[in-house]
Amino acid sequence: VASFSEIQNYAKSSTKESKMKAKKHLDQMENVTLNIAVTGESGVGKSTFVNAIRGLKDGEPGAAETGVTETTLRAVRYTHPTMPNVYIWDLPGIGTPNFKAKRYLKELQFDNFDFFIIIGSNRFKENDIMLAKEIQKMKKTFYFVRSKVDNDIQAESRKKNFNEEQVLQKIKQSCRENLAPVGHPKVFLISTFDLGKYDFNKLLESLKDNLSDHKWLALINSLPVCSVGMIEKKKKLLNNVAIAAAAAAAPSAGVFLPGFSVGCEIGIMLKFFQTAHVSFGLDDRSIHNLAERINKPEVQLKSAMKSHFVHGVSDSMVAAMFRTKGMTAAKTLETVFSGLPGMAIAFGTTLFLLRQGIKEMAEDAKAVLAAADL
Repeated sequence: VASFSEIQNYAKSSTKESKMKAKKHLDQMENVTLNIAVTGESGVGKSTFVNAIRGLKDGEPGAAETGVTETTLRAVRYTHPTMPNVYIWDLPGIGTPNFKAKRYLKELQFDNFDFFIIIGSNRFKENDIMLAKEIQKMKKTFYFVRSKVDNDIQAESRKKNFNEEQVLQKIKQSCRENLAPVGHPKVFLISTFDLGKYDFNKLLESLKDNLSDHKWLALINSLPVCSVGMIEKKKKLLNNVAIAAAAAAAPSAGVFLPGFSVGCEIGIMLKFFQTAHVSFGLDDRSIHNLAERINKPEVQLKSAMKSHFVHGVSDSMVAAMFRTKGMTAAKTLETVFSGLPGMAIAFGTTLFLLRQGIKEMAEDAKAVLAAADL
């Protein structure tokens, strides 16, 4: 809910200027461009990784081609299916005999990329190290990702006294020793078939330290819902964005809320809810893709959803939220802050509603994960 301090702070600056700043902040978050470069030798799983972080299966329409021999120095840009300003670049393999790291980066216009992910499936090789050193010289950020960890675990599990954690530590230590010429960088173990496992969340935390707030938000919103931890990350970020959305939606005169003396700009609220709905993977396309991936009926996943957003986001759905028991608290809030300007009351009420919606969607997302046995 909206806290006392949040409403007080807004009341102190509830001017036309602060409203314009909030709208500008929202526009920046919605329109920020993020370019992710994925590189490595041919056959290490680059294209599968590109598909995984876009929430697509190999072979699905719009997915990056996998198992194709690379013969040209050409980067392929893939637009995110639900976030058109997020681009994932599948760079050509770096394992050719004539590979030159400096020329490779120059021809690919490395300045266009926010960061590089260098993928290896067994051990990182000389070309990976050469490329990392050139990226370092150009003061760009890169991350080493060890893919196909599932294969290693499956192979080792047949042995006597198998211990998964020991196997993972052994793989990581081997990679670190292999990459010593680069200065002992972090190595993240990833399963492209289950992003919620292993080091994917640790990779995200490292990315957070090297991205602006707007680009970090774009990244998290674009990632598929793969774990409860991912849901909580999305929930936390969206709760923060809700402050700007509520400030932008709280006008001096707007669409009046049923049972309230204040109004709000419904269009901003709808847009915010639509973004959150897709981010939590509750839209029809995301549910369909998940059902296909786990081979379960869509109706089984949708039946787990209990919020106002079961049938999507619409004007009627928002109107229905105003009639919930939870809005009694918002009405009480209006009474408590009756001495504040109308825009401040509208801000507090709208923020309450937006965060209530985020809470419901997060619970739905967790219920869908459970129904999917993930």
